[in-house]
Amino acid sequence: MAPDMAGLVTAAKAGDRQAFEELVRATYTDAYTLAYRLTGNEEDASDVVQEAYLRAFKSLKRFRGDAQFSTWLYRIVANCAATALGKRAKNRHETLDDDAPLADLRPDYDPDARLDASVERERVTEALRELPDGLRQVVVLRDVYDLPHEAIAKELGISEAAAKVRLHRARRRLRERLFPLRGEEAARAV
Repeated sequence: MAPDMAGLVTAAKAGDRQAFEELVRATYTDAYTLAYRLTGNEEDASDVVQEAYLRAFKSLKRFRGDAQFSTWLYRIVANCAATALGKRAKNRHETLDDDAPLADLRPDYDPDARLDASVERERVTEALRELPDGLRQVVVLRDVYDLPHEAIAKELGISEAAAKVRLHRARRRLRERLFPLRGEEAARAV
């Protein structure tokens, strides 16, 4: 250790704050450079150096002088940098662009899609309510419960041909109600 550094360390260990300030001035550039290289960020490097000098000040009385003061200080800087990097990794937040794709586009996990699906479900439910009972029964049994025409006919006590005709009429009315074509909108309004 250089004679003037050794004297500053001895004086700082004895409680001389001015001597510690001189040690800081003598080692700050190298300590900051080390912190910057370890963190890769100016703000983090400043925080690390500040924390390192605070720790060095608090534990200066335990410094034995086996190594140079700067070597001891750089070890503290490295420890502080490792702590800062660990905290940064734990608290890291990535910003998403507004047009970034969503990770999960299933309606169950997308609030907008859930709202849209809810609105569509309400529209379909309302359109089904408007159908006459005979048509509503056939379309629900076929399109919701996936029953074949034969089973629908048997369930409702009608012929299979009648079940097919009712299903065709029910689907046409639902399409006209839910997805009207240009001429159908005007006819519906009258």
